[in-house]
Amino acid sequence: MGKSVAGKQAALWLLIGMAGCSQNLWADASPAQPVTSMAVTSRQLDEPQPQPGPGPSTETIKAWQDRKFGMFIHFGLYSLAGGMWNGQRVNNGYSEQIMANGPIPMKEYEALASHFDPVHFDPDAIVALAKAAGMKFIVITAKHHDGFNLFHTAQTPYNTVDDTPYHQDIVKQLADACARGGLKFGVYYSTIDWHHPGGNTYIDGNSNPITPGQEAFNVAQLKELMSHYGPISEIWFDMGKPTPAQSRHFAETVHGLQPQTMISGRVWNYEGNFAVMGDNAEPNVAMEMPWQAPASMFPETWGYRSWQVRTDLPGKIRENITRLVRVVSQGGNYILNIGPEGDGSVVPYEAQVLQGIGEWLKHNGEAIYGTRKQPFAALDFGYATVGPHAVYLFIAKMPADHQLHLPGAADTAFGRAYRLGSSESSVAIQRHGDDVSIALDQLAGWPKSDSDGGNIDTFMPVIVLPFDGALRVRPEAMAAAKDGSFHLQPAQAEHYLNYNGEGYEAPSTLYKLSWQLDANAANYSLTLHYTPPQQRSTLDLWVDGQRYALNLDSATSGQTSTASKTVRIRRDRSTHPYAMQVELTPAAPFVQGTPLPVTIQNLELLPQP
Repeated sequence: MGKSVAGKQAALWLLIGMAGCSQNLWADASPAQPVTSMAVTSRQLDEPQPQPGPGPSTETIKAWQDRKFGMFIHFGLYSLAGGMWNGQRVNNGYSEQIMANGPIPMKEYEALASHFDPVHFDPDAIVALAKAAGMKFIVITAKHHDGFNLFHTAQTPYNTVDDTPYHQDIVKQLADACARGGLKFGVYYSTIDWHHPGGNTYIDGNSNPITPGQEAFNVAQLKELMSHYGPISEIWFDMGKPTPAQSRHFAETVHGLQPQTMISGRVWNYEGNFAVMGDNAEPNVAMEMPWQAPASMFPETWGYRSWQVRTDLPGKIRENITRLVRVVSQGGNYILNIGPEGDGSVVPYEAQVLQGIGEWLKHNGEAIYGTRKQPFAALDFGYATVGPHAVYLFIAKMPADHQLHLPGAADTAFGRAYRLGSSESSVAIQRHGDDVSIALDQLAGWPKSDSDGGNIDTFMPVIVLPFDGALRVRPEAMAAAKDGSFHLQPAQAEHYLNYNGEGYEAPSTLYKLSWQLDANAANYSLTLHYTPPQQRSTLDLWVDGQRYALNLDSATSGQTSTASKTVRIRRDRSTHPYAMQVELTPAAPFVQGTPLPVTIQNLELLPQP
């Protein structure tokens, strides 16, 4: 894996069952660019469009998102070392990167291959463990940064078949076991390779350029992986700093052979089909494209570490249930890693963690699989997901009044709430203006407290709130000034970011700002204040799904640092009845990675007759 970065939960909102973006243009004071008809795409036009060329279908992407929970496996020669070298602990960095962190001379590290004989690697048992954990897919390290291959490759003898006493193709074994067990199968592939002649050596952050020779080597191996191991549900590229052309080459190689394979964002340069968060990190903004959060049992390592302190098993189970729920409530997938020992056996502690998560999912999986992100900006008691006909409420912290408060949900036709798995005892919701509440202490048998002063007899209980028709949730909306005007700052907006640009350390870039306004007038004059770009640019303004294409002049000599553009806009309550939605995006259609072309200073909206 790469370098660990921090993450935190995003505050998200959505309005389910409402109409999408429109392409209609309404006349304004300074006429905007006319909008011509466009080809139908799989995403709304105010969202980033997939890169052109072959790729997964809408159905494939939905099926990928529905799985929610999977197993990562970091296994290789580093597993035999187990974080030790010459009898000493190597504690700087991840143990799967021990060759670089040691540092260990290449010839000494290569010698591990002659001892690599993982006779206890049992792919069917691993599949059974994943299924017991409630996982729906497995991804294994076909090749990590050290260049050692767990699959039989014609590109180098440095693999488990040709260079070890094991003489077996581990990737093939696991792919076949997943097929037998009904799990989707994927592979991890490092684009850097410390073993490749003339290729990479370790540099900080693993942001190595890819040499032309290594690019050709990688492409040849990608063709092998896509040709000999059955359907590959996802390929998890990692690290390196390829050029845009190299990233495109890798992606096109994969999709040329298996168009439905989901490519991770760490192929870089926005060529992936799903965004990947940093190691053990989660997004802190709203997400529109598919995404995945990779997590290890302990943040210190992904590969096996023999001296890792493994304590508080119940706490580790609760930690990962919480992380799973938090990620899924934000609309993402959660992939949790195990690091088998050098003999191929699964660390008992890690197996017990997975089994504990699986026990919880046996009772609560309905609230996880096939759901979508929560429609509430924030919940004081925990998290939520949305199924086709129910909202699922995860109680991480019991409110003092034993009431679950759902802001802005009063316009939905809700049924009686009940605890998941105990539908025989239910309670009617209560409406308070725009909000809804559920009195948990009116549910028969609901625990009031435990010996620790808590409120639940099992961890993270789930309340089911059925609904008929569409789920409608009023977003948190900004109030107007006394004269009905709005003065909007970028800091007040929901930010949407492009991830996985030119490398792991490349900063995310802004592509959308979105505000929700408690607007009462039908018509407004909107003035956009911005920093003039070096070249003329086009920016799209979206108001309640209606698009206004704004031509922005470039900076001129002697010009001040601020320019402005004024347009007349119209409120459309038929598509956004609760709040006026104002968005700024690049000119549609725009592909993944396109940033906002200018720096936004502020927006002013004045009501008009």
